[in-house]
Amino acid sequence: MSHVWDLYGDSADEAGRAVKKGLITPHAYGVVLDLGAGHGHTNPTCICMLRRTASAAGYNEDNGTLLILPCGAENISTILSYLPAPHPPVDTLISVLTLCSIPSPQSTISSSAAEVLKPGGQILFYEHVLSEREDVMWWQRFWTPLWGIVFDGCRLDRPSHRWIEDVGGWVQGEGGIWGKEGEAGGNLFWHRVGRLVKA
Repeated sequence: MSHVWDLYGDSADEAGRAVKKGLITPHAYGVVLDLGAGHGHTNPTCICMLRRTASAAGYNEDNGTLLILPCGAENISTILSYLPAPHPPVDTLISVLTLCSIPSPQSTISSSAAEVLKPGGQILFYEHVLSEREDVMWWQRFWTPLWGIVFDGCRLDRPSHRWIEDVGGWVQGEGGIWGKEGEAGGNLFWHRVGRLVKA
């Protein structure tokens, strides 16, 4: 996959950079767990890029401000084994263009909220999701089998924002879920942005 994102990663990142910065920069705090490196970058080349980017921002493994976990988001027990007690240890859970490709996303979202996220902690997300328009849904479902093969399991037809919301136990009136500003409803890559706080 790294060769695909070497070609398209920068433009995909640029298209959502303002949204991500507006979501994450003012809200992320404390122990932060990022469920993925944006486009699901999990290969050694991307991990090296992640280390360089984090180091430039002042985070690194040597001073204990960066920890790169050797597992997927669905491996909740492994994640918890690497994080400090008491559990749940995470103040901010971040998912940026990740839930489209992880195995068992509903279970992962539910377990992450229940076992990893502290009460009063928050989930911040920016995901491409299943459209609410029937015509666009049809095309998303049509293209997903081929898209998933070419893009390493990425699915265009996951209502990830609804799955997060359906976990329940969120503080009412704090945060919410909204669309990407200026994005047309007929977009095949329809995005939802959210900040939900655990009660």
